[in-house]
Amino acid sequence: MLEGLYAGALADAQQRQSQLPISAVEKLALEALPPIDALQALAKSAHIKVLAEIKRASPSKGSMATIANPEQLAQTYAANGASAISVLTEAHKFLGSLEDLRAVRKAVDVPLLRKDFIAGEYQILEARAAGADLVLLIVAGLDERTLVRLKHFTEQLGMTAFIETHDAEEVRLAVDVDTQLLGINARNLSTFETDRNLFSTLVHLIPDSTIKVAESAVRSVEDVRHYREAGADVALVGEALVTGDAAALLQQFTAI
Repeated sequence: MLEGLYAGALADAQQRQSQLPISAVEKLALEALPPIDALQALAKSAHIKVLAEIKRASPSKGSMATIANPEQLAQTYAANGASAISVLTEAHKFLGSLEDLRAVRKAVDVPLLRKDFIAGEYQILEARAAGADLVLLIVAGLDERTLVRLKHFTEQLGMTAFIETHDAEEVRLAVDVDTQLLGINARNLSTFETDRNLFSTLVHLIPDSTIKVAESAVRSVEDVRHYREAGADVALVGEALVTGDAAALLQQFTAI
């Protein structure tokens, strides 16, 4: 599944690059407003912070929400305590787009994550040109050399690299490459099942100075509390917000 998602994302990027060469997208990226400091926005605090996700569908759940106006949902997120917003831009399984990211950037002034299957510099430049402040880099989908190269490229553009891991080996690698924003995803990328306890079994491998993000398996206030008690600084929440009362849930989550 992961290989297919990367292959599709890269094919889509190559198609876009055939219409807009890298020199042109680089110019747009450099002309964009400066990135917002995501590390400051997501820094450790007395309460857990929420990275709220705009997500229409997923490979495991299928369609979840129509979200005709992602900018309106983003405004709801920002108004009710989200510290940053994740925008899915993968088109085939998640039904997202770069247009969603551009629309959300015009609507809110909190940091934005481009969440996609990033494997090349062109995609990172696209993210910056569209207004992203962070990009997702998934350890399971990249060899170490590529991970380091794309992390450095992201940082050269003033953005934050959000490094996602799924097991102890990946966490150790992320720590070795000096990751400042490190996520542990409870979703198994082979079976797409979730294990809420995965975060608590791996968090001890992450230095105190690193911002720790718990991803997936958040359905309720109790799930967020569970992650907070395990040591999470940030919870990434998607499905619960797009299928429920986003405003009420965010207010409850950010009080923990």
